[in-house]
Amino acid sequence: MRFTNILFTVSFILLVSCTSKADPEIVSIETIENNLLPGLLIEGEEVEGMNIQKRMEHYQVPGVSIAFLNEGKIAWAKGYGYTSSDSSRLVDKNTLFQAASISKPVAALAALALVEEGKIGLDEDVNRYLEGWQVEENNFTLEERVTLRRILSHTAGLTVHGFGGYASGEDVPDIIQVLNGEEPANSGRIYPDTTPGVQYRYSGGGYTIMQKMLTDVTGKNFPELMEESVLSKIGMEHSTYEQPLPEAYRENAAFGHRADGRMVEGNWHTYPEMAAAGLWTTPSDLLKYAMEVQKSYVGESNQILSQEMTKEMLTPQMNGHALGPGTQGSGKHIAFGHGGANEGFRCNLQAFTRLDQGVVIMTNGDRGGELMNEILRSFSKLYEWDIYKPSMKSIASLSEEELNRLAGQYKASYQGNEYIFQISVLENHLEGIQLWDKLSFEFYPESANRFFNKDDGTGFEFSEDENGVLTGITIYDGSRQYFFEKN
Repeated sequence: MRFTNILFTVSFILLVSCTSKADPEIVSIETIENNLLPGLLIEGEEVEGMNIQKRMEHYQVPGVSIAFLNEGKIAWAKGYGYTSSDSSRLVDKNTLFQAASISKPVAALAALALVEEGKIGLDEDVNRYLEGWQVEENNFTLEERVTLRRILSHTAGLTVHGFGGYASGEDVPDIIQVLNGEEPANSGRIYPDTTPGVQYRYSGGGYTIMQKMLTDVTGKNFPELMEESVLSKIGMEHSTYEQPLPEAYRENAAFGHRADGRMVEGNWHTYPEMAAAGLWTTPSDLLKYAMEVQKSYVGESNQILSQEMTKEMLTPQMNGHALGPGTQGSGKHIAFGHGGANEGFRCNLQAFTRLDQGVVIMTNGDRGGELMNEILRSFSKLYEWDIYKPSMKSIASLSEEELNRLAGQYKASYQGNEYIFQISVLENHLEGIQLWDKLSFEFYPESANRFFNKDDGTGFEFSEDENGVLTGITIYDGSRQYFFEKN
């Protein structure tokens, strides 16, 4: 480790020790708020923690709500900013946000409770339980069937990754129209297009099939079922699966915002796909879900599931995904959780099975994902977690000639539209501008042809032909790749 990184560690410890006589809860909050970290640290550069309010401004996220679980109880919960960009109403710990895909692991509790009651088979064909609509039978389902286990773990081979929701004033489809992809539904038909049980592929469509199945089996509408079987049992009193959001909840609900800070038209979208994306809740309520899972896992509380079923629920199937939650980490740092992304909202829940710790962050902005990762790294640093740790890179030294060679325009075509990526030289690194939306970012060399963005680690690789002539650039954004040809 470089000397400057040691300096950061020392200063971090001093921040805590100098305030050790203060309330430990206040120390924790202030330390988290002022030590947000990027996803990438540079060898030889001093690391300076970032302030949460300044990063909210940077990402144009008006409001954030955080709740932290420590030693088996909610240690603190706090709101930041505003419920909307044009409001003076502050976010507090009871402000409701759309949980988006965190709806899925909460809904999974209701499904697995019905399994324990003997009303649904975890590994049975779901068509046994569906009434008035059936999963299409085709060549992919001849040998393997769509089951609840496979739906919960995203291994059922089903279509439709996620849902866009419905803006204010738009017609909202019923669940049959969603399943069939019929107007006014804005998503495709949900059916198996790969063999069930063969591969992991995320499918909100599968959870919509599960929603239909649970209501068919119980004879109850989905919000009522979730309230009775999950929410009320564990004290999630500021939560509802009702869609659209009932008037009684609206006064303390956050409004969604686009990446450029504009408010979502009509404040938020409606999601009839309730099991997949329909939960409105607070970070504190989601920690009540996390606490129940933690306690049930060790046999201390089994208000919804038995210890055996909870362990089954948290057993990874494929790609680290269990029966509802995702999992990551190892040893005592194994975490269960889920992220969420609805129109204008981003959120994240992470909790540990053995540490009695967890955190939920909810935001009302489309760039909240980047902000939440910085906040999670602050938690990871303070509590020495093995997840959400920044990676480390070193910057290579390239000559002005080597950098100038890479400057210029690069183009890509998609669905009949042309996209131009403009690259220019800034001292010892490069700047890229997406001419179609004017977004710009800087990236630094780690070799003659490979570069990276300091903020999020996005990779850039320049390619050449056999004669050494520059041909294009590939951008690596997580699991996605985009190639731009040299213009």
